[in-house]
Amino acid sequence: MTVEVSDVPEAKRYEARVDGGSEVAGVAEYIRTAELVAFVHTEVGPEYEGAGVGSALVRTALDEARAARLRVLATCPFFAGWIARHAEYQDLLYQSRSQVSD
Repeated sequence: MTVEVSDVPEAKRYEARVDGGSEVAGVAEYIRTAELVAFVHTEVGPEYEGAGVGSALVRTALDEARAARLRVLATCPFFAGWIARHAEYQDLLYQSRSQVSD
């Protein structure tokens, strides 16, 4: 099975399709600024769960964030968990520069 992932900026999401099909197998929604991309929701169709669709979405999105020199805010639990298991992507995580404390 081949998973193809593409950015659809007008929809603010990445879409995954399987084996060249037209059906969307999964999506990763984001909010992008000039410095940061926040991944807020990932969803994979039940018939594609466990087939690597979610991982393909995350890997493609993070590779593109790296190429664009964007920091990543992983508010989506799937993205956060995936990054936690893949040390080679942890350098992309956004770190607050604020010195404000309570």
